[in-house]
Formats: sequence, structure tokens, C-alpha cells
Amino acid sequence: MNIDLAAISTRAPKGMDKAKTKEETEKILQELDELQNLLYAERRHAVLIVIQGMDASGKDGLSRHVFSRMNPQGLQVESFKVPTEEEDAHDFLWRVHRVAPAKGRIQIFNRSHYESVLVTRVKGLSDDETCMKRMRSINDFERLLVEDNATEVIKLYLHVSQERQLERLQERMKIPAKMWKYSADDLTDIKLHETYRHYYEEVFRHCSEQPWHIIPSDQNWYKEHLVARILRDRLKSLDMQYPGLKR
Repeated sequence: MNIDLAAISTRAPKGMDKAKTKEETEKILQELDELQNLLYAERRHAVLIVIQGMDASGKDGLSRHVFSRMNPQGLQVESFKVPTEEEDAHDFLWRVHRVAPAKGRIQIFNRSHYESVLVTRVKGLSDDETCMKRMRSINDFERLLVEDNATEVIKLYLHVSQERQLERLQERMKIPAKMWKYSADDLTDIKLHETYRHYYEEVFRHCSEQPWHIIPSDQNWYKEHLVARILRDRLKSLDMQYPGLKR
């Protein structure tokens, strides 16, 4: 899957009506509430949503706004940061596989197993040969989830411009409710925007057995609409049915 991120807009198409789109998103969120209930009741499929993107691409906000109405009994969010000492003592997929979704549940990965072939390369912590091996292991891992546990793997890359990224990072230094997200490394990392893009394109090239969705993310209302629609359509395609009475 060859993707040139520089050729893909980070914004909604010109002329798209924001208010109308937000209304449509609300209707989709209502559909998702029912579809999640079906998923939970039938328990024949699992759903893994992988959310990747650069800092300030809106990963947290996406989880909060698109999935907030779902039943928390069937939904879990896992965030992957720097590996702990225990996690680092295992293979790189250990911490990920142990929180893979069970049938009937939706699992969101806010950052994911892909950090081990992205940040590590950008920071010079892992060489290309190691990362190529890891990407083959990632393909095997995702194939296992699909074939062995009927898991729908939905992979989202939140595509944000460097200009919008900088604006959002600067907001973290000014808005009290966002200050907790600020890190001294933020403004250093933004200088590596093109490097991150390059390695993301490598990931798309080598790890697209389960395809990636590139989500323009400069405007939150459009990002949320696209993701809600993708999830709605995937769940509807499962043709789920409520189980009958147990006898």
C-alpha cells in the first residue's frame, strides 16, 4: 500500500457544510449505540481500533467524542507509552496481545504496537533490520486476530498538517485544561514531522494486510465524521443478529 502523505489533504473537501456534517455524525453515533449492543449480545466478533498519528493529531479527542455514548461494559481504551521495565523484558508484542479484544467487545488502542517501528526509528533506538522483522511479526499478529478470533481490525492514521500540529501544541502551553498534556519534547518533535511521515509511509507499505484509513484531521468535526462512518459501515457489514431465547 503505497501512500504519499504529502499528496493527501489534511482538511475536509472545499464546500463541505460543517453544521450539516455534524448533524449526520450525530445520527451515525446513534446507530453505533445500537450496533455496539448487537456486537456485545451476539459475541461472534471482536473489534480492534488502532489509532495512530503524530502528537496533537487528536487521538484523545477522537476517542472521547466518537465512542463516549457506547456502553462501557463492551468498550475499553488502552494507551501505549514508553514500555515499563516488565514490558521491556518481554517481546515487543507481549503488552499488546494481552489486551487484544474478546468477542463482543471493542478495544481501542490509542497508539499501539506500531510505536515499536515508528518512534524507535525516528529516535534512533532501533535499526531498520529489526523494524522490518517487527513489521512482519505485526502482520502475523493481526492475521492471527482476524483468523483465530474473528476480529475486525480497523486502522486509523490521523493525518494532521505541521501548521495545525504546532497550533495545538502551543495551546497546551496556554489553555489550563490542556496543560497536563504538555511535554518539553513537544516542540522538538514537531521539527521531526517529515521524518515521522516518512516512517509512517514505510508502515503503510509493509503493514497493510489489514488496510489503513488516512483520516484528514485538521478539523475535528470532519475527522470524527469519517471515523464514525467507517466504524458504522464495518459493523453493519457483519450482519449481526440478536440471539434468541436460550432453551
